[in-house]
Amino acid sequence: MAVIKPALAKGTRDFSPVEMEKRNYIFDTVKKVFAKYGYREIQTPSVENLQTLTGKYGDEGDKLIFKILNSGDYLAKVPAELLESRASAPLIPHIAEKALRYDLTVPFARYVVMRQHEIALPFKRFQIQPVWRADRPQRGRYREFYQCDVDVVGSDSLLNEAEFVLIYHEALTNLGLSDFTIKLNNRKILTGIAEVLGKPELIVDMTVAIDKLDKIGLDGVVTELLDRGFSPEDLEKLQPIIQLQGSNMEKIENLKQVLASSAIGLQGIDELETVLGYVEKLTGDTALLNRFVAVDITLARGLNYYTGCIFEVATNEVRMGSIGGGGRYDDLTGMFGLKGLTGVGISFGADRIYDVLEELGLFPESTAQSTKVLISNFDKLAELYALPLLQKLRNADIAVELYPAAAKLKKQLAYADAKKIPYVVLIGEEEIQSGLLTLKDMQTGEQRKLDEKALFTFLSSPL
Repeated sequence: MAVIKPALAKGTRDFSPVEMEKRNYIFDTVKKVFAKYGYREIQTPSVENLQTLTGKYGDEGDKLIFKILNSGDYLAKVPAELLESRASAPLIPHIAEKALRYDLTVPFARYVVMRQHEIALPFKRFQIQPVWRADRPQRGRYREFYQCDVDVVGSDSLLNEAEFVLIYHEALTNLGLSDFTIKLNNRKILTGIAEVLGKPELIVDMTVAIDKLDKIGLDGVVTELLDRGFSPEDLEKLQPIIQLQGSNMEKIENLKQVLASSAIGLQGIDELETVLGYVEKLTGDTALLNRFVAVDITLARGLNYYTGCIFEVATNEVRMGSIGGGGRYDDLTGMFGLKGLTGVGISFGADRIYDVLEELGLFPESTAQSTKVLISNFDKLAELYALPLLQKLRNADIAVELYPAAAKLKKQLAYADAKKIPYVVLIGEEEIQSGLLTLKDMQTGEQRKLDEKALFTFLSSPL
């Protein structure tokens, strides 16, 4: 049998114990913030019906959905003419009925519709699970990655949007980030811009293009808009809008003039002002608004289901893509037969946040430590002596290991050092006879003699 060289699928990763401890630090930190604002956790399956996902993310998003081949002879029911054409797109409905979830929002909408008679509205949930995208892997972009989503459905209050600004600010601050920008826009403003340009039918084309401003620059956006049906005259009007400068309120005042003839555009501006007003009222802090929150008209979030306020978060401390985003969707559940149920949600990009914290050295040392104390094992007598102590320490909620087999002290200390275990209890003939155990501090090298009660007291105290 040939030996297979072990390899990971591109865009995926293994996680070591140390990495998992750091990831759980992120998850636990954001979960505490979510719970403070009244959100409760759910989970949904990794696999969804393909029709559940298709058509929710725009044409470009649909191309990135990982399809799952039907089991068995998946080509058996494909019409012969399709097989002969060798075109892949028409084959998909015949050979794939399921897919890996692309995000957590659409599965959440499905969940709400299927459980509409069980849940109380407004329904506030958070969800931390992996999603998959058939994208080209690069730094900060993976094919399998975790999202931390928090959504509320059944409420049209803009207070929800304001609280999401505060959730972003509190969670990222608690993780140690100090320089980040929470970008805000409103899809109604973008719709208004398309109306003012006289191209309301090209709203999706416009938003997809300007959403790429950071990636392809203004010249790239101009070229793409021309390709998508906008005229040079349209772009003369559009360019000063997407390059608005000044404070948040200055941008809003300029937009009021630009969109004076668009009712929906003015509605979007009013919603944006209301959200900013709520944030200021909740915090009593205009400095927070000026420092962390920015109105950004180029923010489009190219997902078709957003209808109102949209969010995106970027860190300014590390060169990285967005570390979070979201928005309001007025009728996402309507696609599943439940009309008129509005919702709004945001997502934290856990994998990118991990990379940022790692690069900035912001993970606390405690995340890399699971076991607090290692009990040495020199021989069978010492092992038998240690077993009752081992279980007593665990019963006292102290994380402890007994080295599993007799070995030289150097090897056991190397093990403790590799796992960053801060203390080692040494049990030899002298300790067994006297009842005084030797506790070694792995950081300082200091050793002290303690009876069992004193040992418990010491190890029960925080590091």
